[in-house]
Formats: sequence, C-alpha cells, structure tokens
Amino acid sequence: MKLVTASEMKRLDELASSRFGISPLILMENAGRGIAEGIINEFFKGNPFNKRVLIFSGKGNNGGDGFVVARHLANKGADVRVFLLKAKGEITGDALVNLNILESMEITISVISEPKDLKRIDISLLYADLVVDAIFGTGFKGKAAGLAAQVIDRLNRSGKPIVSVDLPSGLEADTGKAKGPCIQAAKTYTLGLPKLGLYLFPGRKNAGEISLVDISFPEALLKKMDLHHNLITRGMCEGFFEKRDPESHKGTFGRVIVIGGSEGMSGAAAMAAEAALRSGAGLVTAAVPRSINPILENKLTEVMTYPLPETEERVLGVEAVDVLLDICSEADVVAVGPGLSSSRSIFTMLKEFLPRVEAPLVLDADALNALSQDVSLFSKINVPVIITPHPGEMARLTGSSVSEIQEDRLNAALKAAREWNVVAVLKGAGTIVATPKGEVYINETGNPGMATGGTGDVLTGIIAGFLAQGMTPEAAAAAGVFVHGFAGDMLLGKKGFRGMTAGDIIEMLPAAILQLENGFNN
Repeated sequence: MKLVTASEMKRLDELASSRFGISPLILMENAGRGIAEGIINEFFKGNPFNKRVLIFSGKGNNGGDGFVVARHLANKGADVRVFLLKAKGEITGDALVNLNILESMEITISVISEPKDLKRIDISLLYADLVVDAIFGTGFKGKAAGLAAQVIDRLNRSGKPIVSVDLPSGLEADTGKAKGPCIQAAKTYTLGLPKLGLYLFPGRKNAGEISLVDISFPEALLKKMDLHHNLITRGMCEGFFEKRDPESHKGTFGRVIVIGGSEGMSGAAAMAAEAALRSGAGLVTAAVPRSINPILENKLTEVMTYPLPETEERVLGVEAVDVLLDICSEADVVAVGPGLSSSRSIFTMLKEFLPRVEAPLVLDADALNALSQDVSLFSKINVPVIITPHPGEMARLTGSSVSEIQEDRLNAALKAAREWNVVAVLKGAGTIVATPKGEVYINETGNPGMATGGTGDVLTGIIAGFLAQGMTPEAAAAAGVFVHGFAGDMLLGKKGFRGMTAGDIIEMLPAAILQLENGFNN
C-alpha cells in the first residue's frame, strides 16, 4: 500500500479536480461521510441515536471534513456539538459551505476564542460518548500552541475515546513527529491514502488503530503519481509465496551459507542458520571457527556445519578466506555476521573475502561493525547486498549517534541504501527497508516482546532463506521483516511480551509463512 507525504496528497487532490473533474467539495463530502459511517459501525454498533459526539474543528479542510462528519452523525440521530477553534470569519471555501449547512440544521456550534471558553469544553466532555478531532490537517508543521494546545491537552486527559480525521492534530504528516501537544487517538480515519507520518514513530503511537477511507480517487489518478513510500502489507507478502512445483527438490530452494560464530556467541550463527532453514531454504550450512564447530554440530540437526581455519584468538581471519570462497562457490546466498566477534581480524578477513564472493550477501551484526572501519569496502562488492543494522550499528556505519539515527530513521536508511548501493533494513519499531532506487517500505508487524537477544540473527536467517528461494533482494527484505514480526505477533497469546525468545520465533516461522501461502493459493 502506498503512503503519501503532505505535498503528494495535495497534488492528488489537485489532479482529482483538474484532470477528472472531481471537486474538492465532493472529496470533502466523501471523507466526512466515510468517517461518519465508520464511527457509527465501529463505536456505536450501528446505532448512534442520542450518543453525544463532540467535534473539534479548525479553519482548514480538515475542519471541513469534521463539519461533514457532524452532519451525517446528526442525521442518524446522534447528539452532536461542534467546537470551532477559529472565528467563523476565518473559515472559507468548502469548509465554510459545510459550516453554513450545520448552522441551517441548528446544530450547536461554540467558538473557542479565549481561555474562559475552555470551561465549556470541560463540562461537555463530562457527558460525551465520543470526541472527533478535526483541528489540524496534513499541512500542520511545528508545535501546537495557544488555545489549540490547551484543547488538545484537555481532550487527551478526558478519558473519552478520540477519533482523528486524517491524522492526530499536533502530528506532522511527513515525519510522524509531535513537537508539542498531540492528540492520542483511539482511531484515525485517514483519507484517500495513508499519510507517511502515521507509520513513523512516535506518530504510530498517537494514531491508534488506522483505517483508510475511500474518497473516490480514480485508480488512474493513483497510477499517474510517482509514489515511493510503501506500507508492507499481508497482501503484498502473500504474493511472494508461490505454490511449489511437485517435482522440486532441496536444491531447488537454494543453498545458504551462514558465516558467523565465535566463543561465547555460537548461538547467533546457529539461530540465523536455523531460521534460514525454517524459512524454506533447501540446504543451509553454518560455517564457523573450527574450535566451536562441535558446539554447532550439537546445537543443529538439519543444518550442516563447516569448520573453518581460525586465528590464535579462535576467531575468523584471512586464514579462512580461501576455504570460504570455495564453500561459497555453489551458494545461492551468503549471510555474514552473526556472532563473528569484534576482533580486528574480522575486518581483515572481510576485506579479502567480500570483493571476491559471487553470491548475494546478507550482512549483519559483527560484519557491519567491522565494515564501519571503512565503508568504502561496500563499493568493492560485486553482488547484491542486503544490510540489516539496528540503530547502534547504523550509527557506527555512518559515524553518527544513535539519537541522530532515531531522529530521522527513514532518511538514514535511504542515505545508506543510495550511498552504498545496498538494500538497507533499519531494524526497530517500524522497521524500514530502503533501496538504492529510493523506494521505502515500512513494516508494522512485531511487538516489544521481540526486544530480546537473538531476534536480529533470526531476521538475518529469514531474509537469507527468502533470497535463496528466488525472491529479489527488495522482496526478500520486505517479506523478511513482515514475517519476522508476524511470527512474533502470533506468539503474543502464548508467550506474552516478557516470555518470548528468539528461539520461539524460529519455531513459529512455519505457521506464519503457512498463513501467507494459504492466502496466496486461495
């Protein structure tokens, strides 16, 4: 599903009018009616009669949408009260048309123009069943201030369910940032196409449940727009899991080599390898330092192991390069990094190995930490590359701080993808996948129970497994983060937030993938 910025949404509105003759008044009507229908069905179980609904509107089109919501709810029997945060003289255009209709219907309208008016809000909130937030729209930037900020604060403290029109007031449509008071919505009805900021944190927390309202944009209009931000959806991922040929064999579904492990971190390589296998790869080998190979053989049954030459520190170094190139010569995917250690010999090994490897690469963990010593090594790699850093690893790679990465996760991922010609998977809440061509995919599966050691190694294995089965790097990364989070979500009812482990996610992968396969094949 495409996500849009404020300017892209404005352009869609303009093209709907100029090319298809759909007036803004029609779009406003469709928006308000769609939201009203959603409220009636989802909050009032189809019967809004005598339900007290307070609608808070600003002066722009967002406020106009709120006026349409008010009309349709009133026509269905709701007790609607409208609060204007601007004087009527400041309301113009289509919003004014709909405000005049409300006045003709004799719906109660109150203007909030000075602090003493806030008492009216406090009293009304005592008897409200629902609040509709139509204060600020997609054009809002900066910080809510003055009376608007005080109203937002009161609404949040009221304990009443709040529905936001298009996006919560106080939230920036492009960044998901709230620099001041911001509505904490129970539900957001977003119009036409979802706004990017609804899926970037902290905006995702403010939005509550998100529903898309169709405002009648023609399909041909959406195709005219060159949109690059995407939400990873179940429907998208179902299309990646085609039915398997009955005549296939283990070689059909790819060979994955996982290079990793060191003393004390053998589990990282083991989990990545097992996750690749559970994701459907046909053959998986864990290539590890010789000294820990017996441990891997004990941990793993279906995954093969390969003992590699090691340094005196018992980690990998240049001694392993020739052997690695040999065993990787028939691989479809090579995953490098889980548990390799922070030894300086790792960079020396990668400097010799990466430019000569001939299979697509998934680079994670200690491989990325080593590459942070000289990111120019990316330019010497001759195969497709997917990197899967968490914010700390991305900070080291870019020479910035974790807070700087988290401040603008989307552009951090995009910059890395473009500069290093890689598919960049920036892990965290709302994992972001960025491609060298500028496409961005945002994931919404997953939960805080996955914030535990080893889950990143599992993701590396999943992506490698999908890549080995023939998905493009872009698809493998998008499907990988979705399935990873989906498996975690499926575990919540069984393990809870605190009891979930990376191993649990590996065990849940077949069930998660099966659901997607069934969706595609049915």
